[in-house]
Amino acid sequence: MKVELTQIDGMKFEATTARSVKFAIDPQAISPQEYFALGAIACSATDIVMLPEKQGKTVSRVAIGGDFTRTETAPFYFNEIHISYSFDSNGSDLDARRWVLSSLESYCTTLNTLRGTAKIYYSITHNGEPIADRESILSGSSDTRGVAAADLGNNACPA
Repeated sequence: MKVELTQIDGMKFEATTARSVKFAIDPQAISPQEYFALGAIACSATDIVMLPEKQGKTVSRVAIGGDFTRTETAPFYFNEIHISYSFDSNGSDLDARRWVLSSLESYCTTLNTLRGTAKIYYSITHNGEPIADRESILSGSSDTRGVAAADLGNNACPA
């Protein structure tokens, strides 16, 4: 993947994606860390729509929030991430949990890049009901062990 930044003026840049989409980046308005965090949850949001589709299911009203905590000393890397998923679907609560865990543990490259350094937690509200609250995934720096998607049975999301 090739991306490019070109200075417009001062700290303002024009970004060009691998697909030649162009947009402005102004670090004084949105920090690079915020762009990264938004990219991470956008990656997972895509999974939350696509994985159910592969199983003939649909989702709607997807809303994902992220709380990214950074270390207090340089290089200020992300050390804890809590992602809150809320969506409706015609799948079961177990399906919803599988989709989230499949995204977090397998499909979302952006979040998986952080697994070795950050503790990753998730919460899920499915069809208006909370089904997971601040549960952890298996992560390189987490002292707690969460539930792996593979532990939820043989019907995990297909590749």
